[in-house]
Amino acid sequence: MTTQPVRSERSGPETASVVDDSPFKASLVKAVFRDVTPMHVSRSAAWAAASVTRTVLAEIIDGARRAAAAEARQKLVPGDLLSAIDRNVELEVGTKWYDHSPTFRGLTGVLYDAEGVIVPSRKRSRSRRPSAVAGAHRFEAGVKKLLRSRRATAVPAMVRDLDGIASVFLTDLALDAVRVVREGGVQRFGTVTLEISGEPAPPPFHKDPLRALSTRRGDGRTIGREDILAATTMQLFGGDLRQRALTEALRAITR
Repeated sequence: MTTQPVRSERSGPETASVVDDSPFKASLVKAVFRDVTPMHVSRSAAWAAASVTRTVLAEIIDGARRAAAAEARQKLVPGDLLSAIDRNVELEVGTKWYDHSPTFRGLTGVLYDAEGVIVPSRKRSRSRRPSAVAGAHRFEAGVKKLLRSRRATAVPAMVRDLDGIASVFLTDLALDAVRVVREGGVQRFGTVTLEISGEPAPPPFHKDPLRALSTRRGDGRTIGREDILAATTMQLFGGDLRQRALTEALRAITR
């Protein structure tokens, strides 16, 4: 049985710098992936997923900072999160968290049954099955580190929302990466050009630009870095945030 050549993983000082720079460690990323799939996750894939999550959360925090500054406040509150999302639709990620957070109560709409009676909000489940909501607390340290790096402070409720959004987003990213592996590539969405300033452009995913990301290489048991990049195009809109997330992920796994 032939195997697909795998890019060698770097070790030493450069590897340490990649890991240390990210508030979301590779071990945390792999723990999230283990919750949704038994597939192996390569180190470069874990770094890419950590980078994408960091980029998304940093953009949310920066948007919230601008909203707080408009009201002459320094400490972020949940209302700033709502304002940031209202101003930039690209920040509407991790939406499964919205059903569990008081911050978004009322924004997701009131549900009625067939008789016109309001359906009560879901209660917390005691199921032992891992979930992004139950595992949100794992992101607290990373979120606080990211807030400090953005020179921001936040009330506990805001930290909780950032925890939840990060956990749900990364879980959704993992599920899409699994889908990419199982389907042999991305079956929808458009093309993406990835470039890093000062460095040669990477080769395209496919010779036909209309089918970029449509065919993956590698075995069906390992989630690789290209699978994370493809999953990112599925999770994020085709705007500046997606391009920046992809570029930063490439930088994290190639330097």
